[in-house]
Amino acid sequence: MKQMSAVVLLTCAAAPLPAQTPPVPAAPTHADILRGEYGPYRANNDLLFYHLDIRVDPEKKFISGKNTIRFKMLQDGARIQLDLHSALNVDKILLGETPLKYERDSGAVFVDFPETLHAGRVYSIDFYYSGNPLETGRFGGITFKKDSSGHTWINTACEGTGASLWWPDKDQWRDEVENMQISVAIPNDLVDVSNGKFMGKTDLGDGYTRWDWLVQYPINNYDVSLNIGNYQHFSDRLGNLPVDFYALPEDLDKAKKQFAQAKGMLEAYQHYFGEYPFIKDGYKLIEAPYSGMEHQSAVTYGNHFANGYLERDWTGVGISTRFDFIIIHESAHEWFGNSITAADVSDMWIHEGWATYLECLFVEYTYGKEDGLKYTNAYKSKVRNQQPIITQRGVNRTPPQDMYFKGALFLNTLRSVVNDDKRWWKLIHDFYQHFKYQNIMTEDVVAYFNQKTGMNLTPVFDEYLRHAALPALELKFDEANSAVSYRWKADEPAFAMPVRVGTSDHWQIVQPTVEWKTMKTPLKKDQFHVATDLYYVNVSVPQ
Repeated sequence: MKQMSAVVLLTCAAAPLPAQTPPVPAAPTHADILRGEYGPYRANNDLLFYHLDIRVDPEKKFISGKNTIRFKMLQDGARIQLDLHSALNVDKILLGETPLKYERDSGAVFVDFPETLHAGRVYSIDFYYSGNPLETGRFGGITFKKDSSGHTWINTACEGTGASLWWPDKDQWRDEVENMQISVAIPNDLVDVSNGKFMGKTDLGDGYTRWDWLVQYPINNYDVSLNIGNYQHFSDRLGNLPVDFYALPEDLDKAKKQFAQAKGMLEAYQHYFGEYPFIKDGYKLIEAPYSGMEHQSAVTYGNHFANGYLERDWTGVGISTRFDFIIIHESAHEWFGNSITAADVSDMWIHEGWATYLECLFVEYTYGKEDGLKYTNAYKSKVRNQQPIITQRGVNRTPPQDMYFKGALFLNTLRSVVNDDKRWWKLIHDFYQHFKYQNIMTEDVVAYFNQKTGMNLTPVFDEYLRHAALPALELKFDEANSAVSYRWKADEPAFAMPVRVGTSDHWQIVQPTVEWKTMKTPLKKDQFHVATDLYYVNVSVPQ
């Protein structure tokens, strides 16, 4: 187990990067608020079901069709808010045979009904649309490409930019449909792989074939995906779970070799958290022209069929090259992000911090605890500590990347605070089982951990998630009297996290607060260590 002396920590374990002025987030735009805020015309209804039924013309890069949206009113009202990117046309919106009026405001579509919709009643509308969707965002949102053999290759990856980039929906995180149908009509020589269970394909007689998929679980909007191409299919099983793979013909042999890692990944995550959450829909891994995305039951993959992350040793300590990062990380989102979903983008650490921590658990499960700790702590080099992980609520803005790495290091720290692995494994298993298929906030996470541990962990959560800087353990040595004084320097006044100090063969748990305490110790300054591989903290020794 790695530990460092207080003196060494003073120089090399404080912030891993030079201090910089924290960037000031730009003021949210009107469009950011419309997308991010759970306003009155979203809050007045509860989504039940979508049937996205579309036709995709690859040559014209054109989509047309409709989304049937079924919802229950939670209060009386005559208006609801849906979303569709301004690059796409609203052709008509129907309630039965009745055309509905609507207003567009940037990406929002406010739909007005001729009569009041009543609380408790279920309604269904058909939202017809068409157009050439905009390619934008990190992975393009939706892209119309050709593969290396010249065949059409169309893919979606729209987290952040929003699902309304290519289809009309209630484009937010708080409310999910309970289930969904996806019907995609494409030229006869192509295959569509979307979310859920494959229900069959129908030749439409006009050169197009419709592919039908059934999603039997709640699904967040950005997880809904199209993967249209010259795909070849092969399959496997893990117990009663169907495991399906899709790759281009030229990559089929490489895919058969690389995708074999999926079963070991599934076994590891099921060990910690229980059964794969979408067992009726199955697990799919699908080749895509970008690095990868966690689309529910249809994880996309573009990691060059090589271990590491885009052929790099991602964490730099020789462990990442033993496995395929994209298979391990993106599939972790089946549990955290897809099954448990943050209700607001500001709480995205519930997706990314947990998924990154699941990588660490995969390493521990596969290679042992020592390598798990080594892999986890290697993420320190990627943390910036410039902005809080939790950002302003009700705004469409992706939180800083610390939500991944600091999030995972925080969860490793929390494991050490619980200080009982048997209890920790039960805690995280039961936490997942309690909240699966739900949309939650950080407050729900904190309340659960407080209740189950019997500890007040709120200041610990708040220190790591709601403030930029790390807590620092300050030490003052009085070697003449064989004593050391210690306290936390933290932004949370009630921060009082226990921590192991002393030597690695004889750790002692102390209970620092933000006030100075003193303890006797025979250890000299250069012999006194802090277990910084178990707790993500700074250590400082004032001169």
